[in-house]
Amino acid sequence: RALGVEADLGIEAASCPAEAITRIDRFVCDVKESQFGDGLHIWGRPDATDAFNTAPSANAERQGLLDALAGLRIEPGPSGSPFRGMTDVLPTGRNLFTTDPRAVPTRAAFAQGERLADELIRRHLQDEGDWPRGIVVDLWGSATMRTAGEEFAMALALLGVRPVWDEGSSRISGIEVRPIAELDRPRIDVTLRVSGLFRDVFPTMSALFQQAVRVLAGRDEAPDWNPYAGREAPRVYGPAPGSFGLGMGASLGDYSDEGRRAAGEAWLAASSWALDGEQQVRDIEGLKARVAQADGFVHLQDLPETDLLLAEDYASHEAGFAAAQQITGGAARLFHLDNTDPAQPRARALTEEIARVVQARAANPVWIAGMRRHGFRGAAEIAATLENMAAFAHLAGVVGPHLFDQFWQATLGDDAVTAFMEDANPAALEAMRARFAELHASGLWQSRRNSILADLAPPALETGT
Repeated sequence: RALGVEADLGIEAASCPAEAITRIDRFVCDVKESQFGDGLHIWGRPDATDAFNTAPSANAERQGLLDALAGLRIEPGPSGSPFRGMTDVLPTGRNLFTTDPRAVPTRAAFAQGERLADELIRRHLQDEGDWPRGIVVDLWGSATMRTAGEEFAMALALLGVRPVWDEGSSRISGIEVRPIAELDRPRIDVTLRVSGLFRDVFPTMSALFQQAVRVLAGRDEAPDWNPYAGREAPRVYGPAPGSFGLGMGASLGDYSDEGRRAAGEAWLAASSWALDGEQQVRDIEGLKARVAQADGFVHLQDLPETDLLLAEDYASHEAGFAAAQQITGGAARLFHLDNTDPAQPRARALTEEIARVVQARAANPVWIAGMRRHGFRGAAEIAATLENMAAFAHLAGVVGPHLFDQFWQATLGDDAVTAFMEDANPAALEAMRARFAELHASGLWQSRRNSILADLAPPALETGT
């Protein structure tokens, strides 16, 4: 396993033994401090271990459903994340309304965005020894609502601009450009890839970002320090009007080169519209140019109760970009920026983040025990984790074989877990057996453990060895 961890943490790139030890120490601490849910949330049932008193929310959700079915009025309430100090969203169960898009990002969100930008630049400097030149930032509308725009604020900070807020309303009326001397670094060429929800809820933000690009394009600054100088072009891309998601479909589970290319083409097709407020124009060639020139890609995560192996969307967005870049050319570093603790954001390489999640949660017997309490649904969650690991391996090559070994050992290699899945959800068990066999046959997973090889289905051994 040591050789696998070395690749996960980029130990080979360490300049000296002291730096290698620092990377290992940081990773071990990250695993130790990682959190995951003990079991699944059950609607209407309070969770005594939650960070907040959820009993009022459970009661309000039950009553809200009954009132809705009876055609009664549901009291309105704000949306947001209580983990960001928005405790006014509690109790839940109300008819929520979102934030005012004209007031996003807030002042507090921009302060956090500057901290996120500094952390991303720090990690890129550590890994590459140079400033990032072109970054693609993956933005989701749901996260923007929860954080009041921290991720978008990070993108503005990377450009070297800040919003201007109206004193009376706290709405944003424009942008202010920070001088290069104040930045003490080059401006970063940022391209936003936004979700369909972001496009529809926050059109003013794509307009604000393009306004910043136009202003920077007209400034008299050296191109080495301002990549926008004299080059105004679209920098916000998303799906076609009325479209949502990436539409990768079966290509996520097709482990051939054709399947990977189909997933990359789907990512490009679902991201090919240039957005500027209400203006939406298809610009596939412009998007391909932005993808090809990027030397970094980042997705930010603000929710502490989830991780990138719990939902397919993470793999389709993050690893999907890697598949798209294999089509367009380029070699971007893939980053996952952990913003779950606002006081201590962590930018990790995607390989490192996946290793952390497998070590801390997916192969942890405590998490698996929590899933076993939920029978059919818990078994499905265990199987879904493997599906998402496989998608990351297939599209981006960021899952080492030692991690599949470890997950196998914690699930199908454990007689008690296998018996549980056989009883609770035999279809999920067969799906996992088939998926492990397909991973081995395709070369995405080459186990060195004879005990695992002996348990794999014979067809997989015939084609994979």
